[in-house]
Amino acid sequence: MKISLITPAKKQSKNGNRTTALRWARMLRQDGHHVQVKVDYAGEDIDLMIAIHAWRSADSIEHYRQRFPDGPLVLCLGGTDVNTFLKTQPATTLRSMQRADALICLHDLIFEELPQSLRQKLHVVRQSAMPLTSPRRPAQKNFDVCVIGHLRDEKDPFRTALAARLLPPSSKVRVIHLGKAHSPAFTNQAKSEMANNPRYFWKGEVQGWQVRRELAKTRLMVISSTQEGGANVISEAIVAGVPIIASDISGNVGLLGPDYPGYYSVGDEVALAHLLERAETDPAFLKKLTRAGQNLKSKFRPAHEQAALVRIINFAAKK
Repeated sequence: MKISLITPAKKQSKNGNRTTALRWARMLRQDGHHVQVKVDYAGEDIDLMIAIHAWRSADSIEHYRQRFPDGPLVLCLGGTDVNTFLKTQPATTLRSMQRADALICLHDLIFEELPQSLRQKLHVVRQSAMPLTSPRRPAQKNFDVCVIGHLRDEKDPFRTALAARLLPPSSKVRVIHLGKAHSPAFTNQAKSEMANNPRYFWKGEVQGWQVRRELAKTRLMVISSTQEGGANVISEAIVAGVPIIASDISGNVGLLGPDYPGYYSVGDEVALAHLLERAETDPAFLKKLTRAGQNLKSKFRPAHEQAALVRIINFAAKK
């Protein structure tokens, strides 16, 4: 099929939506389809549309529906669709969802957040990751903890830095933060935090190979978000064998499972500091986190993601 894959993230962007779009395009091309990744739909003749993000891609969805009233449409829900725009922009967000023949979500708990009428066309696709090309070699001099995520409100980006301030003087924890500041205010806050917190190091936006290099040498990853649609960085950490500490939001629990041992209450740096100290000083706890991740590895294989995506595309095309 000739497929248009619409993502609100521009070509130069390194955010999750763009990464997902490029990976899915590659997988669908491997299955024999012709796929173009675009920010907007311009009315071209296509067999099927995949749109990422109900609210941000709403104009493209409407344009496609005008051009092809019965054309197959697959919509991938973003975290902000469910957690924000379904509440603040319900008419536009729901209209996009209703227009779609199939909805994709990236973790198991989104079902609970949607109206009953939409749940029957919802499919879970867990984002995959490739393993590291060489064994991990965590740094020994310090206990490095990585935070991988852009500096924006939904990521609660400085929570790990605040937790690190609460650790005892004997702690060797360093917080290595990779991610682009989404505003000058976040840039200034990151620079101020580095100036006043000797445990915090912000590296800014980096290339994918630099993220993987950090995963190879870190002891632990923290994902501190207040909302997520299903973060690919969790997949990357699990496949790389990196233990995770996560905020207890549905987007994280929906990927790691309700029994995962590394949750803290979202926004609570005291609880996060406790887990960081425990991970640094209690080898058994760090091994427990690592084993919990290892038990999830098979769910994040590229072949599983590709098979799920192809199955949904075929389902939508036959409707």
